[in-house]
Amino acid sequence: MGGSEAVRSVKKRRGLVSYLGSYLFLLPNFLGFLAFTVGPTLWSLLLSFTDWDILTPLRFVGFANFVKLLGFHRTATGGFAPNDPYFWYYLWNTIFYMLFIPVGMGLSLVMALLLNQKIRGVIVYRTIYFLPTVCSGVALALLWRWLYNPDFGLINALLAKIGIDGPEWLSSTKWAKPAIAFMGLWGGLGGFNTILYLAALQGVPRHLYEAAEVDGANYWQKFRYITLPSITPTTFFIFVMSVIGGFQGGFMSAYIMTGGGPAGATTTIDYYIYNNAYQWFKMGYASAIAWVLFLLVFGATLLNWRYGGRRVKYV
Repeated sequence: MGGSEAVRSVKKRRGLVSYLGSYLFLLPNFLGFLAFTVGPTLWSLLLSFTDWDILTPLRFVGFANFVKLLGFHRTATGGFAPNDPYFWYYLWNTIFYMLFIPVGMGLSLVMALLLNQKIRGVIVYRTIYFLPTVCSGVALALLWRWLYNPDFGLINALLAKIGIDGPEWLSSTKWAKPAIAFMGLWGGLGGFNTILYLAALQGVPRHLYEAAEVDGANYWQKFRYITLPSITPTTFFIFVMSVIGGFQGGFMSAYIMTGGGPAGATTTIDYYIYNNAYQWFKMGYASAIAWVLFLLVFGATLLNWRYGGRRVKYV
């Protein structure tokens, strides 16, 4: 009896040592998470209730930043106007870019269908179309800034050959947003969304297509009734991640290509946070914008899961 208890005691001590060793291996990551994620997040939440310009001490202002950001005031004519009209304008800019998400997803699906064909050299084609994704985003933005140049850019030069006078793409409030949106579509074509769709297409059971062919289904019918339903989990995942990325995107292209102009036409919420924090040193106000952005992303994600998840079909 005593021997068995001693064995159990030894096993228990070894198990405890094993658990402690596991926690020690996890400790560096956990400390890094606390220091570089949880800590800054809580600090930004505190800052959102203050007025702080880095150089002077913190001054607690309560919900004043949020009232200024989201509130409205009565005008002299009896109407209402936003306290911060720039925020709503930049929110519209952000949503404008997000309107192209379905277009980008459709193009990615078309590209995946093309790259899923059994042709010679398909691996080479997949590599070529994926290459822009691994390139530096800054380099791509600089390249497209040159392409959009009204004087010596390639796009206007090609338009001139067919008798069209190209606009000043990045200097026009009319063309700047569509120009950057088109660049985003090009940059995403053949990228990670295409890879995800390609993997989903290769996972569709082949016997479904064979059964449909026996019944006389054509290509469109197989695509509509087999392919699309089978890849709805991937489509749903891509859409959710694209919406999250859309709310948080737009900084790099605006910073490199237009500086947020002309007249704020390409400034997004992300870039507005940067300007408030690092250009105007309004750290409290920038933190308030960041938390409003978090709530927008969180709300949009919940809505997607609540209503979009119902349409997901698992084969």
